[in-house]
Amino acid sequence: MISKKAKYALKALKVLTEEFGKGPVLISHIAERENIPKKFLEAILLELRNHGILSSQKGKGGGYLLRVEPARVNFAQVIRVIDGPIAPTPCVSLHFYVKCDDCVDEATCALRPVMEQVRDANLGVYEGTTLQIFVK
Repeated sequence: MISKKAKYALKALKVLTEEFGKGPVLISHIAERENIPKKFLEAILLELRNHGILSSQKGKGGGYLLRVEPARVNFAQVIRVIDGPIAPTPCVSLHFYVKCDDCVDEATCALRPVMEQVRDANLGVYEGTTLQIFVK
């Protein structure tokens, strides 16, 4: 399950995708349009900017905008930035692998193959859904 923070990030990115190429978008506009608390949204957008998904401009006419084309940003990237691992257990994570402390042997673990299937199914959807596809 993704967090509310990740849902808000995706909703904000939807607005920024719809406004792509038109210049910076004010935080207040995004917050109002998607019913996201402004202070919470500020932190989310800053995190996305710090990870290279967004850029920002200060001053009059400033705001946030996508740093890259919407077709090059997928849900998996956003969820990893906001929530961390996508995998249901740490031992099957592709980017945040950690051996399960309650597992004696991963090779004989009955749960691990099922969790790999769950991870792969989720990744298939998340990686296949770009911001461009999302707004259509």
